[in-house]
Amino acid sequence: MANRNLFRSQQLKFMVYNLIAFTVIFTIFGVIIFTQVQSTLFSKADEELKLFKEKISDDIPDMHGKGPGEGEGMDDGDPPPKEHRLNPRIIVLNWNKEGEIVNLDEMGTSFYENYLQDFSLDKSKIDTITNTVINDQYHYRYLLFEDQNTDDEIAYTQLMMNIDAEQTIIDNFGKLIIICSLIFIILSISASYILSKKMMKPIIHSWNKQGEFVENASHELRTPLTIIQNKLELLLTEPNEKIMNKFDNIALSLSETRRLSKLTSDLLTLARADSAQTELVKNPIKTDTFVSNVCAPYMEIAESQDKHFWLNLNCSIDMEVDETRLHQLLVILLDNALKYTSEHDSIGVKTYCEDHKFILEVTDTGIGIKEENIPFIFDRFYREDKARSRETGGSGLGLSIAQWIVAKHNGSIKAVRNQPKGTSFIVRLPY
Repeated sequence: MANRNLFRSQQLKFMVYNLIAFTVIFTIFGVIIFTQVQSTLFSKADEELKLFKEKISDDIPDMHGKGPGEGEGMDDGDPPPKEHRLNPRIIVLNWNKEGEIVNLDEMGTSFYENYLQDFSLDKSKIDTITNTVINDQYHYRYLLFEDQNTDDEIAYTQLMMNIDAEQTIIDNFGKLIIICSLIFIILSISASYILSKKMMKPIIHSWNKQGEFVENASHELRTPLTIIQNKLELLLTEPNEKIMNKFDNIALSLSETRRLSKLTSDLLTLARADSAQTELVKNPIKTDTFVSNVCAPYMEIAESQDKHFWLNLNCSIDMEVDETRLHQLLVILLDNALKYTSEHDSIGVKTYCEDHKFILEVTDTGIGIKEENIPFIFDRFYREDKARSRETGGSGLGLSIAQWIVAKHNGSIKAVRNQPKGTSFIVRLPY
C-alpha cells in the first residue's frame, strides 16, 4: 500500500512536470505566431506611412498647397504618375504649434466633428509609428513628424491610416489562439497522464525487480550461513573431539563456504553489469581450438560420471572476443548440462558458421525444461525446481550471467527443447 501511494505521488509529479512543459511550449509558440502575424499585417501599413512621409518631405507632391496627385509639371486634368499615387486610406492632419488642426477645409467639417473633435496632438510620439483608437471604435496607425517648412503655420504633420481590417484579423486570430491554447492544454492533461504512466512503468518494474533481487539474495546467502553457523557451533560443543570424527561437519561447512563464495562472486558480476562498470577486453582467438580446450576437462568429468560427451566443431575462424567472459559462458552452460543429466545421458557441443555469425550449441539429453518455463530461465534467481537446484548447488544466477556475456558481445542466446529429451542452448555471436 505504501509503495502504491509512493508510485502515485511520483506519477502525479511527472504529470505536473509534463503539463507545465507542454503549457510553456504552447504559450511560447502561440506568442511567437501571434507576434509574427501582427508584425506582418502592420508592416504594409508602416511602409505606406513611411513612403508618404518621404514624398511629403521631398515635396512630391506638395501636400501643403495642393491635393494628392497634384504637382509641378502636371496638367490639372492629367492623372498623377503611378509612382506618385498615394494610399487613399491615409489621412493627413496638419497641426500648428498650439495643437490645432489647420487643414479642416481639406478634410471637411462633418468628418472633423464626427471623428476628430476630441482628438488631440500627442507630441511625445514624434517620428514613431503608433496605434490609436478614435471614438473607442476606429483603429488607426499614425506617424507624427515636425514640419520642415518655416514659411507656413504648420508645425507638425500627422499621417493616419485606418487599420480596422488588420485589427479585426488580429482580434479574431487572438481569440483563435486562446481557444486553441485551451484545447491544447486539455489535450496536454491527457498526454501528460499517459506519458507519466508510461514513465512509471520501467520505474515500477525496476523497483519490483530490485525488491525481488534483495529478497532472493538474502535468502540464498542466509541458507549457507545458517548451515556453517550450526556446524561450527556443534564443533564448539565437543572441543576435544578429533578432526576425523567431525569430518562430515567440516566437509559440509567447506562445501557451503564454496557455494557462498560463488554466489557472492555471481552477485558482484551482475551488480557490475547493471552499473556498466565491467568492460570487455577483446582479443583474437581461434574459435574451435578455444572451445575444444575449455571442453577438455568436462569430457573427463562426464566420462567419470558414465556420460557421453561429444564434440562437433565446424567453425574454425579468428574472432575478437573477451576470452575470460567467453570461457565463463561455456563453463556455465557445461556445468548446467552436467548437473541436469544422469548416467548414460549425452552431452554435446557443436559449432558452425551461419550468416556471418559464430554459432555455439550446447546440447544434453537430461531432464530438460518445461516449455512454459523456457521464457523465464534467464531471470535472476529463477529455478524450475528449487529443491533439486539446491541439491546441485544452483543459485539461479548462471544463465543471467550467460545472457549478459552474450549481450555484451552483441549476440543472442536462447534455449530450446531437445528431441527426444533434454535441452539445447544456442548462442549466436557476430564476427
